[in-house]
Amino acid sequence: MARVVVDVMLKPEILDPQGQAVQRALPRLGFEGISDVRQGKRFELTVEGPVDDTALARVHELARSFLANTVIEDFTVKVETEDGTDVLVDSGAAAAKAAGQ
Repeated sequence: MARVVVDVMLKPEILDPQGQAVQRALPRLGFEGISDVRQGKRFELTVEGPVDDTALARVHELARSFLANTVIEDFTVKVETEDGTDVLVDSGAAAAKAAGQ
């Protein structure tokens, strides 16, 4: 079994009120020098069997159709390796651009 991570973030042109609220609170909490905050979602999926092209295509479809609202959000798909490093498989934004969406 392997872990696949889908990170979902609002597109840069979409207003992020939660991120802005955090950004405004940081100086009051003593955290200076943070110029921007964006809020997102992280999904960790445990995949049974090998993480091959077929499994990754299924995860990508799951992310595109269910985990992210691709009108306002972008997503990335990464495979976490056993040594703790992440391998970026693809970006939902790059895939959508390649598909002409």
